[in-house]
Amino acid sequence: MTNTWALSALWVGLALAATLLAIWFKISTALSEIVVGTVAQLVIGLFLAQGGLLGNTQWISFLAGTGAIVLTFLAGAELDPAIFRTKWREALVIGLAGFFGPFLGCTAIAHYLLHWSIMSSWLCGVALSTTSVAVVYAVMLELGFNVTEYGKSILAACFINDLGTVIALGLIFSPFTVKTLIFVVVSVAVFAVLPFVTPWFFRKYGGRVSEIEAKYILFLLFAMGGLAFWAGSEAVLPAYLIGMVLAGTVGKDHSLIRRLRTLTFGLLTPFYFIRAGSFVSVPALIAAPATMLILFLAKSLTKAIAVYPAVRMHRYEGNSGTYYTLMMSTGLTFGTISALFGLNHQIITQAQYSYLVGTVIASAVIPTVIANSFFLPRHLLPHALTNKKSEPAVQRPMAAEEV
Repeated sequence: MTNTWALSALWVGLALAATLLAIWFKISTALSEIVVGTVAQLVIGLFLAQGGLLGNTQWISFLAGTGAIVLTFLAGAELDPAIFRTKWREALVIGLAGFFGPFLGCTAIAHYLLHWSIMSSWLCGVALSTTSVAVVYAVMLELGFNVTEYGKSILAACFINDLGTVIALGLIFSPFTVKTLIFVVVSVAVFAVLPFVTPWFFRKYGGRVSEIEAKYILFLLFAMGGLAFWAGSEAVLPAYLIGMVLAGTVGKDHSLIRRLRTLTFGLLTPFYFIRAGSFVSVPALIAAPATMLILFLAKSLTKAIAVYPAVRMHRYEGNSGTYYTLMMSTGLTFGTISALFGLNHQIITQAQYSYLVGTVIASAVIPTVIANSFFLPRHLLPHALTNKKSEPAVQRPMAAEEV
């Protein structure tokens, strides 16, 4: 298919269908888009057109990558600095437990049980150690947990977890060169001045129809992403840190955040999530389902064994503790990034890539569906907190698909 507009209509139509399915089945839109992408790639590739959804088309890759970057930035911007200062011990303990448990456990299982090579086993451990900031943030936003201390604590722990993944990926696989040093030095300098420059810039030039605030943020994300890519890293990695650094300024500008959400959820993230689903090779998974099942159980069990005691230690009991653990068990963004890094650098094979991507997508769908269906801590939802003592009900938080 070479007709750009027809291909655009197909992808946006799939995004629309995924949103309707999410509404009907009361699941996260992000998860629905992943499943729709997998099914659509299989059906179109088999019966309609060779190449299926053409997810590797340059403009689709750009929109999907931009969606991952901006969504990760928004997740970082949701971190309340005050909550992080008071909950840093909790985030550190739970986040590190969520990283080291599956990182070491999945590496051992891949090497000794599946007989993968040493380097491919380490890559497996890195890819399956992640917690999906994108999925967790999307779910927190749709339910309204993003404005609660509970939801912000989960996002803070996710940040520490994925920070461990990023560091491990860099230490084990990325070469340390002069470019790496330049990237680190420039990043530290930029992160140090942003909290001071950004408020001044917005006060002086913001509030105009030209949306200069959005352009400013996109420039930062693209510039730092370009520098990261030049240094041999991934463009999405600095986005979360930029969001966290600006959480005290941009994160409190609710009007700006709402406009960025409109751009992100309305146009960008459907391309990212549908594209992620389209990369799963269903025939490869059908040919060796045991491998994916082993990897999924390895990730889920090692994550739960490591995280649940840490969660209980911080007095999250009942549904709130189980829900916290299941959210930490998700994986998508950094898992697929790590898997793609391994494939591009020939650390893993195409089949191993399919198993890893299939596993991280399953971990994005299954724990979230279980958590929202059976363990949702309704007493911690914003409207539940507001309605205590028989106060009048408030309007439910706006879902992501309604932004």
